[in-house]
Amino acid sequence: MNLLVTDVTVGDRPGRAVHVVDGRIAWLGDATRAPAADRVLAGEGALLTPAFVDAHVHATAAGLALTGLDLSSSVSLASATAAVRAHAAGTPDALLLGTGWDETGWPEGRGLTRHDIDAVVGDRPAYLARVDVHSATVSTALLDRIPGIGDLPGYDPDGQLRLDAHHAARQAAYGAVGSAQRRAAQRATRAAAAALGIGSLHEMAGPEVSGAEDLAALLALSAGEPGPLVLGYWGELAERGGLDVVRDLGLTGAGGDLFCDGALGSHTAALSAPYTDRPGTSGALRFETASLVDHVRACTLAGVQAGFHCIGDAAVNQVLAAVGTVVEELGAAAVRACRHRLEHLEMADASVMARMRAWDMVASVQPAFDAAWGGDSGMYAERLGAARAAATNPFADLADAGVALALGSDAPVTPLDPWGGVHAAVDHRTPGSGLRPFDAFDAATHGGWHAARAEHPAGPLAVGAPAHLALWATAHTLSAVLAERARPSCRQLLVDGEPIEGLP
Repeated sequence: MNLLVTDVTVGDRPGRAVHVVDGRIAWLGDATRAPAADRVLAGEGALLTPAFVDAHVHATAAGLALTGLDLSSSVSLASATAAVRAHAAGTPDALLLGTGWDETGWPEGRGLTRHDIDAVVGDRPAYLARVDVHSATVSTALLDRIPGIGDLPGYDPDGQLRLDAHHAARQAAYGAVGSAQRRAAQRATRAAAAALGIGSLHEMAGPEVSGAEDLAALLALSAGEPGPLVLGYWGELAERGGLDVVRDLGLTGAGGDLFCDGALGSHTAALSAPYTDRPGTSGALRFETASLVDHVRACTLAGVQAGFHCIGDAAVNQVLAAVGTVVEELGAAAVRACRHRLEHLEMADASVMARMRAWDMVASVQPAFDAAWGGDSGMYAERLGAARAAATNPFADLADAGVALALGSDAPVTPLDPWGGVHAAVDHRTPGSGLRPFDAFDAATHGGWHAARAEHPAGPLAVGAPAHLALWATAHTLSAVLAERARPSCRQLLVDGEPIEGLP
């Protein structure tokens, strides 16, 4: 493919052109001096940027939310149960999956129970994930399918499941998704991403999330059909065979959603001090530190990037203690070469930042979390108290400390919305914690490739860089889009230099 994208604004410079040859940028400069090409894409003054990278996604679950039961707009227990009833009436007699409900602010003062669900679905198995997907309410019929679930940590006879009981229910629910439904969901996610100018997705898979079969199918879809690239991560400890899956599937890393703790909304993130609204718990660490040390050591020796889901400060410090042990054993250079990742990293103090910078670790963060739950009266303040809540998601401090940032959505926890994520990173609910506009945009584009150890040394718009580009339907410069908090629509996405048209 020999393609010229001409008459575009690149950054803040109008009248530019980009020449793409064999999937890479071969030339960039004044449009009046552009080389000849087999095909010309007329930009008509539109803005051209690097395509976005969503650095934390669950493609099948996100697609199921896009095509199925999304409870995120439910404003009460009554409206949630009404939505479940309507969905059940309009779908076949099979497992019912839903996601996105959030009881915070519901007038009834409580979340869904299995009795609420049973009343509208009868004897049908149903799994309804809370918005943070670290707890869920399930129907009696689904509970009956999972032997021994009543003996697992986090089980509640009301069907409100957390911790190990929730992981078991999620495995059972998503394990029942058929191949045709899974393929349709994955296609829906890639199509939605392409329409938003997202050229690459970091899929955070694992045995407790979606399974190796699901991940293999997604990678095959990405390789066989046009659309956003998928970089796969597998969240399973090396001692349990996680590295074998990474090697067998040719994955980008051994981590991502390797759940070292849970989530603040479900009171399962591991804290160093109790929750303000539930002082009887501080959440829970899921692994012994020795197992994390073994995982970091095995990944580092293999030259494989490790990653960890760690939200609470106790979980973050446990992971960094494990990394520190491996630094002492193998040396800082070996650890830095792997560029290990921390996913979410909602609680990080100066000590955390110093260690991450010293060991070249990446902070993969979700600005939409702060937009949804931050501030002095949001869910974070309810769970943690105002002082601790104000310190969550310290994007500016991380950037100032020299920690590499990559932005993601954690879809379906929050929707695919790259411009929204950039603007949320800037307009942090806590004054002084937001990123500078260009830093936020860089973290949402180049930051994703850096996080995957696949960045071009001279940047995403340099000669020789892969042509992952987005053309936006706006005559504004990038500075103006960022200043005005605009959300221009994507007119054309290019992945490896290939224009992506309509996806199935």
